[in-house]
Amino acid sequence: MHDPIPPPSASLIKATQPLASVLALRTLPFHAHEILPAFCFYEFVNSFVSPYVSTRLFPQTYPQLSRKKKINWNIHFVSMIQSCFINSAALWVIFADRERRSMDATQRVWGYTGASGMVQGFAAGYFAWDLMASIKDVDVHGWGALIHAASALVVTSLGFRPFVNYYGINFILYELSTPFLNIHWFMDKVGMTGTRAQLINGITLLATFGGSRLVWGVYQSVNMYRDIWHAYSLRGEDPVPPWLAVAYVASNTVLNVLNFYWFGRMVTTVKKRFDKPEAESAKKKR
Repeated sequence: MHDPIPPPSASLIKATQPLASVLALRTLPFHAHEILPAFCFYEFVNSFVSPYVSTRLFPQTYPQLSRKKKINWNIHFVSMIQSCFINSAALWVIFADRERRSMDATQRVWGYTGASGMVQGFAAGYFAWDLMASIKDVDVHGWGALIHAASALVVTSLGFRPFVNYYGINFILYELSTPFLNIHWFMDKVGMTGTRAQLINGITLLATFGGSRLVWGVYQSVNMYRDIWHAYSLRGEDPVPPWLAVAYVASNTVLNVLNFYWFGRMVTTVKKRFDKPEAESAKKKR
């Protein structure tokens, strides 16, 4: 299936070709017109759209936040937009791309379609921006967020080799839980902590996070490891370089470990939101 977006200009392809050659990312120049605009768009949303919209929708909340909390708010605002968009794009390609669906084990490792490359391009643009933001404000986001952004960018970028581009789209669906995570965070900041709406959203968050990242994510990882091993063991004309397999598997494994760690923290956090009122009520009865 072809990339539905018109191809980049010859000048942009020529400008990005040296970098693509150095990194051995052959299809990167053909999606530079999706990577660069995505990076710029999310920076624009973070720096201008979020402060403007948030001030007008929540005039009693956003302007009163500290610098660090505003940075966090803006990051969640960007994440909300990105996750809704990239989930829709990935699901569309998964269901509409017949060429992708017909791939065998070897093609799932080395195969490529323009539509999949498009999703990878938009995702790479976001993760590049996310990495920049994580480095810039590591004191706010923490080292876990920085490691996640770096690992996600590595995994996404290797899709332009192309390498396991097929699975790259499947892993995009990790983001299915992200809108509910952002909603939960915003509810805390606008005085909706412990409400029935937050409880419903919290349950949905845990269900989608567990389903998309822990169940679906681990299942796809196991399938990917199997296909990589199959391609590596063939040792034909185009074998999988050991360093490439190790780099991708290591990055993917880091993401899976972080997902289990964050799921545990989410369970604890959501539980605290609703344990506290019960504890206070018990004290009053005494």
